[in-house]
Parts: sequence; C-alpha cells; structure tokens
Amino acid sequence: MIARFFLAALLLAASIPSADAATQTPPPGALLCSGCHATNRTVETPVPRLVGRSPADIKAALEAFRTGQRAATVMDRIAKGFSDDEVKAIAEWYGVQKD
Repeated sequence: MIARFFLAALLLAASIPSADAATQTPPPGALLCSGCHATNRTVETPVPRLVGRSPADIKAALEAFRTGQRAATVMDRIAKGFSDDEVKAIAEWYGVQKD
C-alpha cells in the first residue's frame, strides 16, 4: 500500500511542469528576437540584450516602437506584428531568462 502511494506521488510530481521547464519553452515569436538581440553577455552588439531585462521595460519599448514614439529602422514594423498578449508573453519570458 505504501509502495503504491509512493509510486503515485512520484508519477504525479513528474507530470507537473517545473518553473524551469516553463522558462525553457519560448512563446511564439520570442526566438525571432535573437536574430538581432544577443542572448548572452559574451556577444558584443549595439542592439540591447533582452535576456534578464524587466518585462515592463520590454513592453514599454515595444509600445513606443508601435506608436512611433521611438525611432526605428525595423523594430516599428516588428512590434506592430505582435498582439498585446504576444508582447506580454515575450517580455515576461525574456525577463526570467538567464544568460
């Protein structure tokens, strides 16, 4: 009886996704950002890193690109392609990533 309970508990624990697993699965569109935005600190680029940035900062920047308040070469068009929910998901995902 105790062995069955222990086995059931192990199976249940294995089926619950961990927070770490959630940070490994990017939301749709997030991986496109890494074409220009470096994903680790060892790469030097004039384009700001998104990894570890505040989700609020990322959302604010995307909104500024969308509305034209922030000058851009391509980010204004890219930002307009994301829904509000996609922007939120991408910003939150990058906010918890570690390099």
